[in-house]
Amino acid sequence: MTSSLSPNSVDVLLFDIGRVVLDISFDRVMASWATHAGCLPDDLASRFVVDDSFKHHEIGRIDDAAFFANLRGTLDIGITDAQFLEGWNAIFTGEMPGIAAMLASAGKRLPLYAFSNTNPAHIAYFSKQYAEVLSHFRTVFLSSTIGFRKPDAEAYDHVVKEIGVPASRILFFDDSAANIEGARARGLHAVHVTSMDDVARALTALGI
Repeated sequence: MTSSLSPNSVDVLLFDIGRVVLDISFDRVMASWATHAGCLPDDLASRFVVDDSFKHHEIGRIDDAAFFANLRGTLDIGITDAQFLEGWNAIFTGEMPGIAAMLASAGKRLPLYAFSNTNPAHIAYFSKQYAEVLSHFRTVFLSSTIGFRKPDAEAYDHVVKEIGVPASRILFFDDSAANIEGARARGLHAVHVTSMDDVARALTALGI
């Protein structure tokens, strides 16, 4: 995809957060919950699914308490909301290597925005814990705030409209192949991030 990029080919850079800006580990979530529940992490992982409750949590239809209540049933564990929250926030392991420097450099040339599928609990946590690296973005679009999640077409259309430039002038970075396909279907340039090298190559192609 970087072969189609060149200096002045886009006007805006749009970044996913998880595994693009902040590293995440679901293994840490399962380990925390399993410790509280007195079971094996692999048992919980095998029962954890991205169901309607998960998706509704990410578009703001249900709150943290309702999401955790659903998890008690699907995971068959009886831990408290506070214990669920502790494990849920353990997903964040730090910044992706080198991303802060890349954002600082890119932000001198082009406006930066972020777009994440996320939920109220995670927003409250990462907004404070990683405020410095997130400060590079003019706006952070959050699925549970805007009411749409990737890879739905309405999500991209909403973000493009809010940014105020044509989709064809936006370059989107995401670690999910489905989200990349969704973005391209709505006219955005998109780079599938499998490592920080993918981001670096794209920025180099743009002359950054």
